[in-house]
Amino acid sequence: METKSKINARTGKPKVSSRGGARPGAGRPKGSVDKVTINSLLTAIDTASGRPYVELLAADFAQARATDVHLAQKYHHLILNKVSATLAQVEVSSTADEVEQKKAAFAEAIATIAGIK
Repeated sequence: METKSKINARTGKPKVSSRGGARPGAGRPKGSVDKVTINSLLTAIDTASGRPYVELLAADFAQARATDVHLAQKYHHLILNKVSATLAQVEVSSTADEVEQKKAAFAEAIATIAGIK
């Protein structure tokens, strides 16, 4: 199958795409680092306010609860998302007998699926 190039009616030359695609030298330089990090930002907030950011957040939350229900609800979501992410843990504790029972049940289920006796 033959591809035909589109010809510019004015110039009589093939059309060249002038938009899109990668350009030499574009983008973030390799090896560059973030100018603002989370730790540096929190440290700057602590220094500027004279109090840790966590205390400021708690004070703002208390003020929002007293004045603006919608803002307080946003604080609830923010805090609960942070707390639930840090508390999400799974603790598994089994005795040796329970582990053996689970192994036997698992082996039986696999054997049933595979049709092995």
